[in-house]
Amino acid sequence: MKISLIFGTRPEAIKLCPLVLKLREQPGVTTHVCVTAQHREMLDQVLDSFGVKPDVDLDLMSPNQNLSGLTAQTLTALGEYLREHRPDVVIVQSDTTTAFCAALAAFYEGIPVGHVEAGLRTCDKRSPFPEEANRVLTSYLTAYHFAPTETSRGNLLAEGIPDRDVFVTGNTVVDALFLSMEKVRRMSMDELGLPEAVQTVLRDPTRRLVLITGHRRESFGAGFQGICRGVDLLARAFPDVDFVYPVHPNPNVRELVHELLSERRNVHLIAPLPYRGFLALMDRCTLVLSDSGGVQEEVPCLGKPVLVMRDTTERPEAVETGNVRLVGTDAEHIRRAVAELLNDPKAYNRMTKAANPYGDGRACERIIEALQSAERGQRSSAV
Repeated sequence: MKISLIFGTRPEAIKLCPLVLKLREQPGVTTHVCVTAQHREMLDQVLDSFGVKPDVDLDLMSPNQNLSGLTAQTLTALGEYLREHRPDVVIVQSDTTTAFCAALAAFYEGIPVGHVEAGLRTCDKRSPFPEEANRVLTSYLTAYHFAPTETSRGNLLAEGIPDRDVFVTGNTVVDALFLSMEKVRRMSMDELGLPEAVQTVLRDPTRRLVLITGHRRESFGAGFQGICRGVDLLARAFPDVDFVYPVHPNPNVRELVHELLSERRNVHLIAPLPYRGFLALMDRCTLVLSDSGGVQEEVPCLGKPVLVMRDTTERPEAVETGNVRLVGTDAEHIRRAVAELLNDPKAYNRMTKAANPYGDGRACERIIEALQSAERGQRSSAV
């Protein structure tokens, strides 16, 4: 069986590299990795961390690319790739433009699609944008749905996906975390790629650290202004707390963040970190303020509170366990929510219970078992 894994962004790489490594251990499986490089530098950092070298690198990233241009370019390039290499199965992950285009190109070529992290839903096609539309469209092109939780499975069944095609596997982000964290805790700060400003922060055990990430398209403009004003209010109110923000390279994010936050001495605006360096900060921080989907899945495994700067989430499981809370992008809401956790030990402790609603680190094994079972079923029916 020849399996092609297609991805292009940092989050996809984090969640698919463990599957690549596990597939390469399987006898009778040929594993082929194609990257679109939708995120060039951030993708390469993760590939290096896991030691995964792509078989094909389409290198499609260009400055200030818009969604329609990226989609057209990606669909054309992936169609050519699939006609040349003809895998038996295409694996995509989650909700990116790369994932949707790969699924559509594979559908056009008559190649079955396996969708990792299938079934996540907010039921609002504008939030997150364009991810919610991408994952819904990908589901209708998919043959094998690898749902991370029972909630995701229920979403798929409610949309008419046959039960036989849905496999609850857990989330591969937990596999990645377990694979990496032991090594991270043994590495020096230089080895982790942490800049000197962050190393200085980490050397002082008396100071608390709030880790921030933000990049969602639906927050461009007013949303990011609210986020930055909220962080500015917090930095003024808590001069004894360090706010570390690895800033996404998208100009819509980077320019506004630097304009509004660069003068705060306890706000550290840094370049995106290597995967292991980012894990080290998640492990060390007091709490996380983020709009990222993957962070909502990773940080609960470490028992840290996550305040999500969004109005909706497709990952309700950690909200239900109490590790995650939605705070939106309003500056005052953000200030109030973070201040409560920094000022009130009881409120903080209620959100620090280590929970793992997204799996046990064996998602890759279950995905491979499902693919192998499907292949055996196809051979039996052919006979």
